Amino acid sequence: QVQLVESGGGLVQPGGSLRLSCAASGRIFSIYSMGWYRQAPGKQRELVAVISSGGSTNYADSVKGRFTISRDYAKNWVYLQMNSLKPEDTAVYYCNSDLKPINLRRGDYWGQGTQVTVSS
Repeated sequence: QVQLVESGGGLVQPGGSLRLSCAASGRIFSIYSMGWYRQAPGKQRELVAVISSGGSTNYADSVKGRFTISRDYAKNWVYLQMNSLKPEDTAVYYCNSDLKPINLRRGDYWGQGTQVTVSS
C-alpha cells in the first residue's frame, strides 16, 4: 500500500510564505515524478509544479518565480516553497506522484490535500 501525506498548509497574509511537504511511503519500487496540484472552490484541479526523477521541473505560469519545487530522493519527499503568496493562490493543494509500487502497476497516487488560505 502506498500513501502520500501532505503537511504545511495554513493561513498566511498576502506576500507571505509557506512550505508544503509531502512524504511518499509504502511498498514503492520506483518514483518517476512528484508534484503539486491545487483546486480552488468552483474550479478544476490544476498543475502547480512537478519534478521528475532526473530533476527537471515544470511550473504553472501563475506561480513561476514565486514557487519552488524540490525533492529529497533518498526519503521520497517533495516540497513546495511558496513565496509572495497572493489571495488567488488560495486552494486545497494536493501532492501527486507517478510511481510504481512493488508488484502493482505504475500509476498516479494522490495525497489527501492540505488547505492553503491567503488572506489579510
